[in-house]
Amino acid sequence: MTTAIDQLKTQIESALITAFGPELAGTDPVLVPTSNPKFGDYQVNVAMSLAKRLGQKPRDIAQAVIDQLDVSELFETPEIAGPGFINLRFKPSYLNQQLATIQQDDRLGIAPVNQPQKIVVDFSSPNIAKEMHVGHLRSTIIGDSIARILEFQGHDVLRLNHVGDWGTQFGMLITYLREVAPEALTTADAIDLGDLVAFYKKAKARFDEDPEFQETARKEVVKLQAGDPDSRKAWQLLCDQSRREFKIIYDLLNIALTERGESFYNAFLGEVITELKTTGLLEEDQGAQCVFVEGFTNREGKPLPLIIQKSDGGFNYATTDLAALRYRINQDQADRIIYITDSGQSNHFAQFFQVARRAGWVPEHVAITHVPFGLVQGEDGKKLKTRSGETVRLRDLLDEAVVRFRAVLEERLTAEERSESEAFKANVAKVAGLSAVKYADLSQNRTSNYIFSYDKMLADKGNTAPYMLYVYARVQSISRKGDIDFSQIDSSVINISEDAELTLAKHILQLEGVINEVATELFPNRLCQYLFELSQKFNTFYDACPVLKAEEPQRTSRLALCDLTARTLELGLNLLGIDLLDRM
Repeated sequence: MTTAIDQLKTQIESALITAFGPELAGTDPVLVPTSNPKFGDYQVNVAMSLAKRLGQKPRDIAQAVIDQLDVSELFETPEIAGPGFINLRFKPSYLNQQLATIQQDDRLGIAPVNQPQKIVVDFSSPNIAKEMHVGHLRSTIIGDSIARILEFQGHDVLRLNHVGDWGTQFGMLITYLREVAPEALTTADAIDLGDLVAFYKKAKARFDEDPEFQETARKEVVKLQAGDPDSRKAWQLLCDQSRREFKIIYDLLNIALTERGESFYNAFLGEVITELKTTGLLEEDQGAQCVFVEGFTNREGKPLPLIIQKSDGGFNYATTDLAALRYRINQDQADRIIYITDSGQSNHFAQFFQVARRAGWVPEHVAITHVPFGLVQGEDGKKLKTRSGETVRLRDLLDEAVVRFRAVLEERLTAEERSESEAFKANVAKVAGLSAVKYADLSQNRTSNYIFSYDKMLADKGNTAPYMLYVYARVQSISRKGDIDFSQIDSSVINISEDAELTLAKHILQLEGVINEVATELFPNRLCQYLFELSQKFNTFYDACPVLKAEEPQRTSRLALCDLTARTLELGLNLLGIDLLDRM
């Protein structure tokens, strides 16, 4: 379908030149999908925009374009409507041909990109000695989906987990643990991560209140950065323990990442300072080394400094992020770098991106993009918290979704008088529960806050994962009921004619365009919306058109349409990181 639309645009541009001269070369044909199916599938609106320029009536311009347009292989005879719209409707024969072609292709006719890029996707990024919480949910899920889509297109994707594993917090924690739990600094798993988090909170409180403790902690950071063996061993034990806990979450969500924490770039921080001095961007301000960023001011209205090196010689996030960006461009040879964090960090990214560009570190062919997202809110519209006011642990949130879907499943099985094994129920609850959480997040416009509601995300109606899982399972039940092997269907007999068939077929053929759009603009909710509409259109088709009871060759044709729906759902949901179920 994407190829057909590109072909149509080219032919309209050629028709404009033939009809009105070479000065119209490059004119946008204003080709858009029709707002109402009764007017066809696509509409060309260029005639209205050219009326004044050409001194002709829009309908006359539209007719002149049609006279030079040969799209008979793809579309029915073009029609002029209203003041000068050109309406185009796909031929069923063309749709049949396209469906037959993709039905035989594992990738549903979607070819890899011609020029694959090396793309870095930076996402998730939890902090060592802290448990992953609901705040990490969006970065992790959105980042994984974007990486999957880019990988499917054929790009070489480096999925980076920029873990917070360096800095002042380790000085605080190590200093505090030496007093209260020294075994944690010498023996693996001497305390669990929950206790480590509690110790971290106490260490932070002590750091804020006790100047002597604060000074000892700062010295510990210096020792750590200098490579002191005892400090490094303690730091490594803390990091390893946190990583094991992170892995449990990533395995549960089926997410693959390459960890490259802040500590990795420690050796390159000095180069950042040296290079910024060489370019003349670095200035001293109250003892700190800074770059004043253009377009940003402090509360007094003065230019805002981005601190690169603190007055005590220490470095901060900006320094590390600049070093990481240089490494990803120079060593990783990235063509595109995508950062996925909450929108609260938008200014930080705008500032260090500006510094990197002004320093000449970002070649013209390299695209650097911040992908911001909003907050996860509770049903009260406030930031999602536990009843005690604590941040919700991500593991607890995921486990709760599984438990709740298990209850929904048990209730349905009882109502249907179905008996299923414990393994079946546990697997369905896990897949559907986790899928519901992922999909509820991805289906939102990522720039907006959204309200986390188990009732809504676990529902089997509406734009939810369970709704689509049921649609997929329905197709598999057709296979079982009719003893059908979808892989053996003869695609040459596909012949759609009913309105519900045509509507479903056209939607199936739009998948490539949706994937390309998401890969470019990085809004996974557009793929979610496509899959939701696909599920709705399939149910309309299934209700209107008998499948197993239809006569041949219509029966095989409709079975092929069922198979294509299921495979499109499978591909789309897999690109969102969502598993499927043959039975529910």
